[in-house]
Amino acid sequence: MPDGVTLLADHYAPAGGGPAPVILMRSPYGRRGLFGLFSGRGFARQGFHVVIQSCRGGFGSGGLLDPLGDEHDDGLATVAWLREQPWYGGSFAMFGPSYLGYTQWAIAPYAGPDLKAMATQITASQFRDAAYVGGAFALESALSWTTLTDGMSRRFGGASVLTAPRLTRRAVLSGRPVAELDLASAGRSLRFFQDLVTHHADPAVPYWDKRDFSPKVGEVDAAVTMLGGWYDVFLPWQLKDYAALRAAGRRPYLTIGPWYHIDTRHARPTMIEASAWFRAHLMGDMSRLRPDPVRIYVTGAEEWRDYPDWPVPGTREQRWHLQHGFGLGVDGPRAAGPDRFRYHPDHPTPVIGGPVLLGDSRPRDQRRLEQRRDVLVYSSPALESDVEMIGPVRAELFVRSSTPYVDVVVRVCDVWPDGRSFNVCEGVRRLGPSAGDVRRVEVDLWPIAHRFRRDHRIRVHVAAGAYPTIARNPGTGDPLGAGGPMVPNDVEVFHSPDRPSAVVLPLCAPRG
Repeated sequence: MPDGVTLLADHYAPAGGGPAPVILMRSPYGRRGLFGLFSGRGFARQGFHVVIQSCRGGFGSGGLLDPLGDEHDDGLATVAWLREQPWYGGSFAMFGPSYLGYTQWAIAPYAGPDLKAMATQITASQFRDAAYVGGAFALESALSWTTLTDGMSRRFGGASVLTAPRLTRRAVLSGRPVAELDLASAGRSLRFFQDLVTHHADPAVPYWDKRDFSPKVGEVDAAVTMLGGWYDVFLPWQLKDYAALRAAGRRPYLTIGPWYHIDTRHARPTMIEASAWFRAHLMGDMSRLRPDPVRIYVTGAEEWRDYPDWPVPGTREQRWHLQHGFGLGVDGPRAAGPDRFRYHPDHPTPVIGGPVLLGDSRPRDQRRLEQRRDVLVYSSPALESDVEMIGPVRAELFVRSSTPYVDVVVRVCDVWPDGRSFNVCEGVRRLGPSAGDVRRVEVDLWPIAHRFRRDHRIRVHVAAGAYPTIARNPGTGDPLGAGGPMVPNDVEVFHSPDRPSAVVLPLCAPRG
């Protein structure tokens, strides 16, 4: 690197070893093991040179790991080194999931015309909004990742993949203030966790200047293919990257399956799609590319579909109103008073399932959560026919709270005829001081592609916590890491003609 630090890399050469296109991967998780063999040997057998590099500060590479902070400069220096190698064939591509996808976005707008293709999976061009979902600190994911990377830097670090979730869960149940949870999970203060606690979600905070590459996504000329999961923590922001490329006139490919972040089931489609992409854009073999750029799995229908774009054509917004008596329907609400609950941050509303970084985020039965007094539950009548919802989801709620510092959590569920209630998507919005008594609150939920079957019901939860997925809101406005007293919050949710709270779902026209 320009500052004298040496980063280690493994080089896999194709048969013959002569000049050929290069596939670059930059990883904080090591270079070898199954991933290295799977991708390094796999791509080399197809005629590519493959370089898998350990990011700064890990697995033999010099310097200190500053997560997200050095990937732009180190990545461009690595590309400059590649161009000097006698086996460099004049073009390269980049590959990898999660953090390895972020390292791609960190240099893609600046890498030059010989960057021909990118294959990114379960990732985004910035991680800030995933760390502060709707302004609420994504506690479990942030703590588990920093605990994981700290463990991987030690001897026998590979075991931390298994231990980090358990250590994280133990820490969040310890009762310590947020700023001390790294001590409980890792046994020492972790710089990146402390940075996240200190530097909040505001994009204007200088900390994020060199860690957010989303403003440049539209300037990327390389051909991009994306793979994501309906239950992945990064999906909403991955789709924003897709939208930025489309707005710039690009034609990225997009695949979304029934996967969560660490789901091993997306490994095989990842390699199949990346191989086809690289052969097309580095070797001119277009034979393996599908005609339609968007392929999604429709949950509930349990089938794959191909579309020309995302959001898919032929959808329209449909408002499902919260109604008196805890009903839910497309008819407008009648005059009625608000529903109420009390949120106790000392005993925060828990979460069952939902997107997290290192856990199994597949849908889970919510009936135990629905019995709590601090969760409002609104249900539709049994559906008379199948209903498909494919696209973005948001909620528009009218809320009043006894303290202005409150989280609004919204969840959509699919209720089976036998009573089981499975979460389909969720979202949160953290509120601060605001003028006025009753506030209109917009909450962005995870996007969906789901069929609600005949005789099922659509259900909506409204709560003020989802612990430990998000950090508890103390109700005081104190900084995130501070300890001290916490204030209960009395929350009212309105559903009347002049305050029509609703969840806005993307109704998809039947396929003809």
